[in-house]
Amino acid sequence: MKLKYFYAFFLIFGLVTPSKAQQEKAEADFKSVMEKYNAVGASVAVVKDGRIIYNHSFGLKDLEHQLPLTNQDIFRIASISKSFSATAIMQMVEAGKISLDDDFGDLVGFKIRNPKFPDQKITLKMALSHTSSLNDSQGYLSFDVINPDKNPNWAKCYNDYAPGSKFDYCNLNFNLIGAIIEKISGERFDNYIKNHVLKPLGLYGGYCIDSLDSTRFVRLYEYHPDTKTYTISSNAYAPRRTEIANYVMGYSTPIFSPTGGMKISAYDLAKYMMMHMNYGTSNGVKIITRKSAKIMQTAITTDEGYGLAISTADRLIPGVKLKGHTGSAYGLHSTMFFNPKEKFGFVIITNGINATYTDGLPDFSRAAINSLYQSFFNNLK
Repeated sequence: MKLKYFYAFFLIFGLVTPSKAQQEKAEADFKSVMEKYNAVGASVAVVKDGRIIYNHSFGLKDLEHQLPLTNQDIFRIASISKSFSATAIMQMVEAGKISLDDDFGDLVGFKIRNPKFPDQKITLKMALSHTSSLNDSQGYLSFDVINPDKNPNWAKCYNDYAPGSKFDYCNLNFNLIGAIIEKISGERFDNYIKNHVLKPLGLYGGYCIDSLDSTRFVRLYEYHPDTKTYTISSNAYAPRRTEIANYVMGYSTPIFSPTGGMKISAYDLAKYMMMHMNYGTSNGVKIITRKSAKIMQTAITTDEGYGLAISTADRLIPGVKLKGHTGSAYGLHSTMFFNPKEKFGFVIITNGINATYTDGLPDFSRAAINSLYQSFFNNLK
């Protein structure tokens, strides 16, 4: 009987498990991509049919001490973090606590209106899709920049077009969204994400530095093409203990950077990605409904293909349509893309590259994801 079950397991899962030779070829090809773009280190995870079929780390976690990067190490993943905030919002929408059509300013707690279009409501959905008409010209690390009671130049935070009419990627949108999560839930932003997204999925990560094992943090490096050298980005994991000690719920939220502050490994990010790939559920755990997941993945603007912190990429891999997000900060570049129909996806995180760009995406990320696709999915599909 046990032998029978073994063969059944092999038939179901064995065919999608890469062989040793296939993995070795994939690693050789990926190392060539890293060498081309002077990558310090990179962690990757490849998903197929609800399983992580490949997880590997290349290069170094720490240049100065020549420490190798491992699969257990965690990165600040930058803007992929936005999808965690959007996921939390969808949980609250499902609970009937808020609506995507609610006035953004009413939810934030102070006036959010474009002064050039004072009678047009800016909705929560507009903020989630970067169509709010807000911009980052005055910064996004404090709400004082857009609060009329705090900054006489608050009007500079708005573009010249009507809310809802155009796309403009704006980090301030998502730091404000983090404050809404606090106001609605009564939980500090980092704790809400931990309790309602990370823990249910069994993931190790978070926004609060002191809640994580600092020995697992991957050092991030800025590349200088003129000297072909790297320097450490020292602020990526700043604990900000004084600011947290004086925290004001619903206003101090940018301390945790809902817009870009998640710290997590490539492996656990891939497990999170599978939840979105499966429209809100992973391993029997439902984080959001199928309806909410599809709303997040549906493009609001056709040109940019951006939904609610999930974008559509149809030129990343030729002939393949993917959903996901990228991130870049402090020298780091992160990539999380999946195909919800064919049930495969990729996570790639590098802590330093010689960054050149095509169509707004680092050439390294494009080459890396195509390398993994060619290595695994031509044989596995």
